[in-house]
Amino acid sequence: MNKTYTYSFLALALTLVLCFFVNISLGSVSIPLKAVFNSLLNSNVEQQSWQHIILNYRLPKAITAIIVGSGLGISGLLMQTLFRNPLAGPFVLGISSGASLGVALVILGSGMFGGVLASLFVSKWGIVISASLGSFLVLLAVLMVSIRVRDTMAILIIGLMFASITAAIVSVLSYFGSAEQLQQYVFWGFGSLGNLSWSDLTIFLIIYVLGILASLCSIKSLNTLLLGENYAKSLGLNIKKSRLIIIIATSLLAGTITAFTGPIAFIGLAIPHLTRQIFNTSNHKILLPAVFLLGGIVMLVCDSIAQLPNSDYTLPINAITALIGAPVVIWLLVRKRGMVF
Repeated sequence: MNKTYTYSFLALALTLVLCFFVNISLGSVSIPLKAVFNSLLNSNVEQQSWQHIILNYRLPKAITAIIVGSGLGISGLLMQTLFRNPLAGPFVLGISSGASLGVALVILGSGMFGGVLASLFVSKWGIVISASLGSFLVLLAVLMVSIRVRDTMAILIIGLMFASITAAIVSVLSYFGSAEQLQQYVFWGFGSLGNLSWSDLTIFLIIYVLGILASLCSIKSLNTLLLGENYAKSLGLNIKKSRLIIIIATSLLAGTITAFTGPIAFIGLAIPHLTRQIFNTSNHKILLPAVFLLGGIVMLVCDSIAQLPNSDYTLPINAITALIGAPVVIWLLVRKRGMVF
């Protein structure tokens, strides 16, 4: 690794740490950075309420932001390389749509169940499990297709068709849903980083680590796929096996993130492009850790803005990621007159 990359990684790492602590200090109650450091180091904090807020609310939320930003960024990078399509994102296989369908069936279809059973299904874990099952069923269908189909672009089209089917079913359920059910479903669709306890975060982190490990195992395959499938085959790459691992890695990351935090837009599509603009390379040994750092930074910044510091209001994180990120990507692409891919 040359010095330029080393300095860039160091700058990104320091920025990530700074954004992490600033994110924890901001919110409806402003907490000095000194108090944040003391709380994390188990030192005396001026106000006990600050320590409670930091350790039980803001620290899990900041960690969740890093997981979401890095996970969606990496899964977007995997999909863009696999399909050699700059518009491919982590949800291109219909994973997000499957999760949305699972949640819609639970929330909008809860009226079919009894009172106690309905409240059980619409609980936090009921929604997480239903979103996970929806993602898993779509993943299973895509995997079955990927085994039978040789053409990678055909998998992309089939994934988009699955997304269309699930979106149509959600539309029908929405038509028959009550105003209260529709409101609950819409709020889930806004996305949220602040609903996870430490026990939830532990489960989330375990699945996330599995997805990251699968991604790291695919680095060599990803670099070879950049040369084209025919050339990759001539180099001895097992296309079906590599494609399967990449799809599973993406599904673990994107599916779990959607299940726990709701659908988060823009990050998975834009972060890989931003990273290529900064590092000017297509080598995944460089891109993968860079996307991890940059995705975490962007998500922390978006969450800090969404919290509306010193205010009791919190904006939808989905809206902030698109409003802040999309103009930045447009500016970078226009300035560079294209993208490295």
